[in-house]
Amino acid sequence: MHQYNISKSNSFYAIGLSYKKADAEIRGHFSLDENAKLALIHQGKENGIESLLVTSTCNRTEIYGFAQHPYQLIQLLCDNTKGTVDEFQQVAYIYKNNEAIAHMFKVGSGLDSQILGDFEIISQLKASARVSKKHGLLNHFTERLLNAVIQASKRIKTETEISSGATSVSFASVQYIFNTVEAISSKNILLFGTGKIGRNTCENLVKHTKNEHITLINRTKTKAEQIAGKFNLIVKDYANLQEEINKSDILIVATGAQRPTVDKHLIQSKKPLLILDLSIPKNVDSNVEELENVTLVHLDDLSKITDQTLEERKKHIPLAEAIIEEVKAEFNGWLETRKFAPTIKALKEKLMDFATSELETQRKKTSDFNEAQAELISNNIIQKITNHFAHHLKDDAVSTDESLELIKKVFQLETKTHV
Repeated sequence: MHQYNISKSNSFYAIGLSYKKADAEIRGHFSLDENAKLALIHQGKENGIESLLVTSTCNRTEIYGFAQHPYQLIQLLCDNTKGTVDEFQQVAYIYKNNEAIAHMFKVGSGLDSQILGDFEIISQLKASARVSKKHGLLNHFTERLLNAVIQASKRIKTETEISSGATSVSFASVQYIFNTVEAISSKNILLFGTGKIGRNTCENLVKHTKNEHITLINRTKTKAEQIAGKFNLIVKDYANLQEEINKSDILIVATGAQRPTVDKHLIQSKKPLLILDLSIPKNVDSNVEELENVTLVHLDDLSKITDQTLEERKKHIPLAEAIIEEVKAEFNGWLETRKFAPTIKALKEKLMDFATSELETQRKKTSDFNEAQAELISNNIIQKITNHFAHHLKDDAVSTDESLELIKKVFQLETKTHV
């Protein structure tokens, strides 16, 4: 792949951390809620960052952006989370220019997901782009790149079976319950928190367990009632949380808070209690493990569940990668064209100056000068010349950089490079 001069003064970076090297606790330190994302974006804009995409999910936190040095983006992340630079350096990744482009394709296409073929991240990227655009922090390059990633994601979804079968964190939760709890249909299940993972888990519970003893609690009761109405479930007030926990055999926590919402002091019952914490940062305090009757399972443990579905998905990786390379080649072609566009524009302007000067001379010399016809001929010749140079620069057999420098030198061009 060519090394493209993406920006005159800055490079395009992807910095972040994911489940691959950072455990749930560390990921929690760098987790960004919506307010923190906005604060980061505002700070980035104040610091002169020209384009930013910020994502934070249960599996990863990432920033894509233009900067003179990646530390500018790392500092933004650390300033708006509990994480430190030292902590980040131990588990993080930093990709630059072409590697950053390739990374976004891999992430957005579900190939880098904790559960292979999970495309949830693409909706996060889209949402991030909307926020960035609203605040004037989405330049043409980043928007074009994201659109290419979305295109690759759609094609992989439709042209491969990499996301076939019911495999997700929420499904893995239900699968784990099935494998570890006997007589599940008679157990009391409490779902605390009704975010996206909570809703999906609830749907999977209803679909696969045939359990009629599922209770929902959310800080905002109306949200719980909306979900419960779809599945004919019980809703209790947040004030009844402790009481409902002590009635339960299984507690699923998906609250998405920045600090624990459940600890050992809420658990007074002595009967066995299985707790699934589906939150990042962890929303169940580790002190619950001090209780002999409690079994605590976290998101990371559930994501390690592999089954035949995942093995089948792996067979489709080569085709998915081929699709990515095809779409990425189109994007790189656009980027290559964008590289020499300022020179072609400057060349055209120079030729127009030549034409204007010559037309003015002929206008004075010739009494019956046909100005309209002369301008038409001049414009057609200029267009043919610039097209000829553009085709030459697109030729893989020539050195684009050397050709650009020669054109600039011969025609004494001054060009402006835009991102």
